[in-house]
Amino acid sequence: MTHRVFVVRELGIVLALVLLVAVTAIVNPRFLSAQSVKDLLLGSAILAILAVGQAIVVITRNVDLSVGSILGLTAFATGSVFVAAPGLPIPVMVLIGVAFGAALGAVNGGLIAAARVPALVVTLGTLYVFRGLDYMWAQGRQINAADMPTGFLRMGTATVAGVPVLTLFAVVVLVAVGYYLRNYRSGRELYAIGSDPAAARLYGIPSGRRVLAAFVASGALAGLAGVLHAARFGTLDANAGLGTELNVVAAVVVGGVAIFGGSGSVYGAALGAVLLTVIRAGLPVLGINPFWQDAAVGALILAAIGLDRALSARIARSLRG
Repeated sequence: MTHRVFVVRELGIVLALVLLVAVTAIVNPRFLSAQSVKDLLLGSAILAILAVGQAIVVITRNVDLSVGSILGLTAFATGSVFVAAPGLPIPVMVLIGVAFGAALGAVNGGLIAAARVPALVVTLGTLYVFRGLDYMWAQGRQINAADMPTGFLRMGTATVAGVPVLTLFAVVVLVAVGYYLRNYRSGRELYAIGSDPAAARLYGIPSGRRVLAAFVASGALAGLAGVLHAARFGTLDANAGLGTELNVVAAVVVGGVAIFGGSGSVYGAALGAVLLTVIRAGLPVLGINPFWQDAAVGALILAAIGLDRALSARIARSLRG
């Protein structure tokens, strides 16, 4: 059987992350200053939450390209609700954002599970539909930080024992989803669906309901990310989250979640989000041209897919032996 080191894909991500941070810190020691570390944690928190939701979907051999639009629509909805009801408690607003995102995710999941339309096609369509609704709602308006409660905006930059509150949100989401996927039968069934959808149906797994639930979860986490985006940035318009879906898919793939479904973990997806954030922040410090920053991310994606196929082939040969 393949050695355990080759199965635990997260190890490679951690090593790459440590190497990049070490080299960047040698070139510029201020890269590891308290403020710089805080900025990195803030920068990766929202992306990590989105990546966890995306990983749930990709594990089922699907993809959700609408998460950036759900984030943007939820962020603008958050600002609009606070403009209309400035005294609304923050926890209630978080729940509203999560529920709103879950409803949008249910639209994706319903079309895919009921009509059996490919996820790529459905979510590409809803990416534009949700973004269009955002533009119609905004109508060129912008919601400013002055329009939202001070306590809500403070949540976007506040820390607890030196750790940003947004990072704590990401950690709670990561631990909860990781525990569910590993310890609950319905969570393990998502892997079975991604490994072999036909066999999963023959075994009696309710694939339609599980895929629907995966998209609802992805939408709910994108809704949570939208609320946190509003808290962090304050100024909101219809372009919030534009293009984010590509970074999310990249984080998931780089994090070792097989794009063909059935393997990987949300922990790897979160590590992928952190790695991409450090790449975006670290390569300019090293004086590398922005073009090569994008090229580096692309190379990581190709390497991750190649490694996944190599590991899958090696494990298959080992099992046959």
